[in-house]
Amino acid sequence: MIEDVDLIGGFVSVAFFTAATAGLFCFIARPFVKRLPIDRVSWQPFLLDLTLFLSLWWGLSVLANRLLPYLNLIVR
Repeated sequence: MIEDVDLIGGFVSVAFFTAATAGLFCFIARPFVKRLPIDRVSWQPFLLDLTLFLSLWWGLSVLANRLLPYLNLIVR
């Protein structure tokens, strides 16, 4: 069954919620990542952004999978 999060009275999919949060974190972290010398080594800057987004999304999904059942935010 797909799990939902109650967000301000509306139900949002956990996958969408974690993806949106990861996108927000990437948007905030991008200026800091651009200052790192790894940006010059990267073949395409887009690949660095995509890797950062997917890593954050994976981490937030694992965290949500472990924490949300204990917070009673999931409606089944």
